[in-house]
Amino acid sequence: MVNPSTGSGTPRTTALDSRPAGLADHLEYNARTFPDKAAIIDPRGGAHPRELTYGALQLQVEELAAGLRRIGVAKGTKTVLMARPGPDLFALVFALFRIGAVPVVVDPGMGVRRMLHCYRAVGAEAFIGPPLAHTVRVLSRRTFARTRIHVTLGRRWFWGGHTLAGLREAAAPEDFERPSGEDLLMIGFTTGSTGPAKGVEYTHRMAAAMARQVASAHGRDREDVSLVTLPLYGMLDLVLGSTLVLAPVDPVRVASADPAALVGALAEFEVTTMFASPALLRALGDHLAAHPADLPALRSVVSGGAPVAPDIVAALRAGLGEKTEVHVTYGATEALPISSIESAELLGETAERGARGDGTCVGRPVPGMEVRIVAVTEEPLPSWDGLRRLGPGEVGEIVVAGEAVSTRYHASPAANAHHKIVDRGAAAVWHRTGDLGYLDGSGRLWFCGRKAQRVRTADGELHTVRCEGVFTAHPLVNRTALVGVGAPGAQRPVLCVETVPGVDEAGWQRLLPELRSLATAAGPPAAHIHDFLRHPAFPVDIRHNAKIGREELAIWATGQLGQDSSARAAGRRSARRRWGALRTESGGGRGHRRAAARETPAPDGGRGSKRPPSAGGHGPGPVR
Repeated sequence: MVNPSTGSGTPRTTALDSRPAGLADHLEYNARTFPDKAAIIDPRGGAHPRELTYGALQLQVEELAAGLRRIGVAKGTKTVLMARPGPDLFALVFALFRIGAVPVVVDPGMGVRRMLHCYRAVGAEAFIGPPLAHTVRVLSRRTFARTRIHVTLGRRWFWGGHTLAGLREAAAPEDFERPSGEDLLMIGFTTGSTGPAKGVEYTHRMAAAMARQVASAHGRDREDVSLVTLPLYGMLDLVLGSTLVLAPVDPVRVASADPAALVGALAEFEVTTMFASPALLRALGDHLAAHPADLPALRSVVSGGAPVAPDIVAALRAGLGEKTEVHVTYGATEALPISSIESAELLGETAERGARGDGTCVGRPVPGMEVRIVAVTEEPLPSWDGLRRLGPGEVGEIVVAGEAVSTRYHASPAANAHHKIVDRGAAAVWHRTGDLGYLDGSGRLWFCGRKAQRVRTADGELHTVRCEGVFTAHPLVNRTALVGVGAPGAQRPVLCVETVPGVDEAGWQRLLPELRSLATAAGPPAAHIHDFLRHPAFPVDIRHNAKIGREELAIWATGQLGQDSSARAAGRRSARRRWGALRTESGGGRGHRRAAARETPAPDGGRGSKRPPSAGGHGPGPVR
């Protein structure tokens, strides 16, 4: 075991842009270079925040790595890791990285049943988690049939195995093969918001490339103090050598965080940069409007994970001032980040174009990421040979390639066949994002919606985000969702509308002709929408309160429209097939459907920062 504080020994890598190495080597280099610098600050314990230096963190990583090897965890061991964000989580994950073990990471917001489906697909051999997680493991023996090593974080109950404290007992270091850049780093599952959750394979080289691209896109360096709301970004902070501050948020319900506590952490620790979901930033913007705060150190705010409405960005700019840049990133679990755009450009002509039906501009590809557009098809594209790239302004599927792009899914040949394109000439693998978009004449990428959610009518296809932007621009509209009723190829486009608080039934009836006028003025494709249904609260993901459950809304809209029985049955069958893919194949249940009802409302009622001109309640229910 080495002592980082003494500077003894020589790390295998000297900088993030050096030759490929294991990701833990970058942390070790940071620990040797500035051992006394704060790596992690955890303010959630009360009046005395816990602080861990890079030197102390590296000692814990080496200690835990030795303990894990002692109990049989080795290179390639797939390990379920369920721990709340904190110093122990980061020490454990880098200990696993150090010995070449492979953490399996699943978003806790997807619910227990869907999480179990993901774990079952992987067949993990080790399990690290708190007592409640082990209780679920014991009750789900078929899911964890191959799990042979158990580590409890906290008090161990009746299931035996090891404890985190036991791993930290002194042990002589062993020589072992350290991972290389091409070795598997971890398996992270997609959220499954529009299809079955898939296990994305990350290599050590890919994760290092992600850190480089984040630093390049947003001007990050080791001098930054970062407020972390997502553990993945905290991991990248430690690779970059910056100081991370753990945000006072529940990782399962990020959108319900207290914005006053966030502002307090930003001020107390002189945070310079933060990443957060759109819903969390909406609450922060609303809070700053009502309670102005001086945050002179904060120079950069980055949002992603779901489409970010211009009014959220505008509220942040108003509350934080011109000194703070607000970046909106576009990416995917398989490729992060893909592109980025700063608020000054986002709120200019691009916002005006979005209100005209051009889609959402998500900026230019970040350095190291190549973006192309291909024609929309449901068929696999095994090779780039003979495949035509679409030109500027042509809408198609967004495909990406680069070092920060995953080249395969774990143990899923079918998913690889449908989502990967082999480019033999360039020795690269392109990832099909499943998103629709186009590149404009200046190389900016525009997002038009998910391919699986496009509405296919007898007259052509309508793209969700392009159409929704026309109507969401109205001050009385909080958000909209375009769905198709009927069989694909003959679908009836329906716009579901969620109004801001205070719009009663009379107000809705006055709003309807204004929405129809917007459709007419925008022209195609929005002009093809004639049906508008008011919905009280869209079904959304439980974690971020941002991704809309359009498949479920399609079923609801089918029931609302006065169709004949055969058309209604066809529409319901089509919508249920799509929704069934989320529930059956991913193991989903009722959690997603009821997420909106369980979310803690924001100060404005949880439906956004737009303010209606008059008071009043919602109508008695969905009305047309």
